[in-house]
Amino acid sequence: MNEVEFIVVEPEHAELRALINRLDDELHARYPHETIYKVDFTDPKVREMTFIVAYLDGQAVGCGGLRPLDSIGYEGAMELKRFYVDGRCRKLRIATRMLVFLEQQASAAGYRELRLETGIKQPEAIGLYMKHGYRPIELYGPYIGDPDSLCYGKQLA
Repeated sequence: MNEVEFIVVEPEHAELRALINRLDDELHARYPHETIYKVDFTDPKVREMTFIVAYLDGQAVGCGGLRPLDSIGYEGAMELKRFYVDGRCRKLRIATRMLVFLEQQASAAGYRELRLETGIKQPEAIGLYMKHGYRPIELYGPYIGDPDSLCYGKQLA
């Protein structure tokens, strides 16, 4: 199996930003522009987030983030954000390992729940989350009323 390493990075990390741009390009191909929930890197609150980059044999191939939801009324919950694996590296279980790593990060920080939003046109993402114990929940926060959004949650050990 190829070596995969997960590194916690700052929001301005160049490889993180490049991966997020690729994710945004993929999402723009599936959804109208207005339904893509980007991270506002100019917002000082972005410093509260944890970002990781996945490296496969030294190459940046995936990313993900965790955002605390305490400030919007979900005490003890974090949101999985900007979760992406390069299309050429899918089927290598990188997404599964990255998801477990982020769950461990949230749990170690004292959070008890992970939430996420994905879209109705992303069956591969829905399958990954369901396979790993995420269950449908009501739309929350900025996703309320978005017909393209699906939200999922998971209680952490």
